Amino acid sequence: MIGGSFPVLTERLQALLDARTEANRVFFEAHAEAVARLCHRMAERFARGGRLVAFGCTPTARSDVRHIAVEFVHPVIVGKRALPAIGLAREGGELVRQVELIVRAADIAIGFGVDEDGGEAARALQLARHRGCLTIAFAPGGAEWEIEPAVADRYVRQELVETLYHVLWELVHVFFEHRGLLEGRSERRTHDSGASSFLYPFLAEREHDLEAVLDDVRTSVLMKAHEVGALRAQTLSENADTLFEAATSVRERLERGGVLLALGNGGSATDAMDLVADFRSDADGRHAWPAIDLTEDPAILTAIANDIGTEAIFLRQVIAYGHEADVLVALSTSGNSLNVIEALGEARRRGLETIAMVGYDGGRVLSERLADHVVVTRSQHIPRIQEAQASAYHVLRQLVS
Repeated sequence: MIGGSFPVLTERLQALLDARTEANRVFFEAHAEAVARLCHRMAERFARGGRLVAFGCTPTARSDVRHIAVEFVHPVIVGKRALPAIGLAREGGELVRQVELIVRAADIAIGFGVDEDGGEAARALQLARHRGCLTIAFAPGGAEWEIEPAVADRYVRQELVETLYHVLWELVHVFFEHRGLLEGRSERRTHDSGASSFLYPFLAEREHDLEAVLDDVRTSVLMKAHEVGALRAQTLSENADTLFEAATSVRERLERGGVLLALGNGGSATDAMDLVADFRSDADGRHAWPAIDLTEDPAILTAIANDIGTEAIFLRQVIAYGHEADVLVALSTSGNSLNVIEALGEARRRGLETIAMVGYDGGRVLSERLADHVVVTRSQHIPRIQEAQASAYHVLRQLVS
């Protein structure tokens, strides 16, 4: 149970956690079998030389497009393969035209926000399916595979989808370790789990037993769903007072004309995108607030990285944009990223309110108290940290209202 010194808010936060816990349980129990089979189908496509092409055009969909692409291309777990993934968002023009130019028959096409953009992503999915792609969506949109969270809360839906595509990324690799189960594979060899074998201790030498491997993968889907449910409870429960205090400070500063700045690296950069999109949005009758994504402009990021160094990519932007009335939200799975630490230091010097969401044991951010409010997700598993952090910043947005 959540405790804290804010009784009314504590009750509200418990309700938000309970809704997430139940939605997570119901969703993955209902879809674990389908997710396992989809992992197999995706692995077959990759084995044929296919790529993952993700697309979406709403601000929230854009963050998921970028997130899934970076996970597949830049695996953060030892032994994971880098798999080809391309993210298409509205910056490149109308989605159908981009898909027409980019997708190939062997590819995997994933549409985000298909129920929120007037049908643009759905039309792109239909074109990809006509081309012969394996098509996936998380709402009805004409995809071959539609795995839809049946919940009304937009934040909870997105959290479930994020966990789902993380699980797809993690478990598609199981089938590369059973090459005999892949149609169209470029080579045939016996089971070789390599450096990532520790992730799948339950897998046996089942080179030709597809149903047995699928059953193991289904079990792993449920295990991962249970893991994130427990981690989400830890994050929201142990950090309840911190979230309440941070929400109060954010609201006060924004009402005085302040701006929210957000930053992070890799998957955390896409979470910063999402956080900014949420604060700018007036969906569900919420007040739209000014927010700036410090990960958004590749010209600024690459100019600073090239001319000064990657440790300054956020610091220089805090110097450019930050004012005393503003708020900085930093997302980091480790709590040790130098560019995050440098930005937090500069924000403090300029009088900004600082909020950090970190994983592991909190890293330097917690041990050195480098932010005014530190939310710690106690895990070393990066996908689960990011999923629990998504719940934390969504709850922060809901508390600010």
